[in-house]
Amino acid sequence: MSEFYDQCKERFIRYAKVDTQSVPGAGKVPSTEKQWDLANMLADEMRAMGVQNVWQDEYCNTYGTIPSTMPDGGGISLGFLGHIDTASEASGTNVKPWVLENYDGGDILLNKEENIVLEAAKFPRMAKYVGDDLILTDGTTLLGGDDKAAVTSIMTMAEYYCKHPEVPHGPIQICFTSDEEVGLLGASKMDIPKFGADLAYTLDGDGLGEFIYENFNGEEIQLRIHGVAVHPGTAKNIMKNAITIGNEFLSMLPAFERPEHTEEREGYYHPLVFEGDIENAFIRAIIRDHDKFRFSQRHDYLEKCVAALNAKYGEGTVEHTYTGRYSSMLDAVMTAPYMVDYARQAMAECGIEMKCIPMRGGTDGAFISQKGLPCPNISAGYENAHGRFEMVSIQSLEKNVEIMLHLIAIYTKHEAK
Repeated sequence: MSEFYDQCKERFIRYAKVDTQSVPGAGKVPSTEKQWDLANMLADEMRAMGVQNVWQDEYCNTYGTIPSTMPDGGGISLGFLGHIDTASEASGTNVKPWVLENYDGGDILLNKEENIVLEAAKFPRMAKYVGDDLILTDGTTLLGGDDKAAVTSIMTMAEYYCKHPEVPHGPIQICFTSDEEVGLLGASKMDIPKFGADLAYTLDGDGLGEFIYENFNGEEIQLRIHGVAVHPGTAKNIMKNAITIGNEFLSMLPAFERPEHTEEREGYYHPLVFEGDIENAFIRAIIRDHDKFRFSQRHDYLEKCVAALNAKYGEGTVEHTYTGRYSSMLDAVMTAPYMVDYARQAMAECGIEMKCIPMRGGTDGAFISQKGLPCPNISAGYENAHGRFEMVSIQSLEKNVEIMLHLIAIYTKHEAK
């Protein structure tokens, strides 16, 4: 147990109880006003611990700086980011975190009254956490480890440096973003020059020790389908059923190019929402691909699908827009390849073997990288994200604090060369 155990445990539980769920398709950033509850809490805590230049933009992104302690006040300005919002797949209201100490590797009874059990056989990665102390829910809500695990570790790192001004380091920039779960929208609104980092790392994703410097290219398409309702008894050659047309669009998407049939660098089409009636229907779907050319082909294919439906049912039947487009961070990170080497060294110094994976999704680092700030991703260390069986190991939170401390020390030596 490190000096950070109690801090990480207390912080995470406190943050997990704050409902910060984002909502897709809200048309504003942040998508939910309740994200400000945690953002304001973090701003107050940073000021109290001594973080300087704490400020917030209108998009609920919260920033702070720990000034350089090097003799000349210089050094590489290194940024660390985590997102405050949680996913929408399960409730984020009235989260009841609790701690299971010294996990034995078996099934975990989350809720006796409702007989909700986290079955180890269904979540094989749980075996990695035997002996750890796990923070869990009562099985009725999200936990919020995605990404409050990152927020916890970053805040604990920040407190360490504020308490130890004798430790040499360059400028450290902190940002907690909003609306990552609904298209990386908070990161897309960041003021990168004012953020002030030369290089940055996000913390997000499951599996302690995983490292990402390559991710999907992605975007979301939203379709609004306009139909014509009429009594089915006299509907011939008159009715235009928006539900049927929406179904036709979904049937055009290649059946085996879906998330449930793909892996590793294979791209996909993924319908997220389909709702409506005869007169009006709405579809949200995303496309993803690691290869830029294949991603462009997927975009062009969606255009052809919409054009074909409008040719068949009349121009304006299907209206569509795109949102949340982001690119792989690979090209940006390769402008400073030592970012990967230094992260690997920091993890090794903490007894962790880095596992580089091509991320099947996006992180805030994707948007930030395409804005010109190289920003690979260190795993935040949670598991079973976006569902009621989410969990966080307190030992993983501690390790991520230690990884950041070692990483910052390595950059300090880099500057001194």
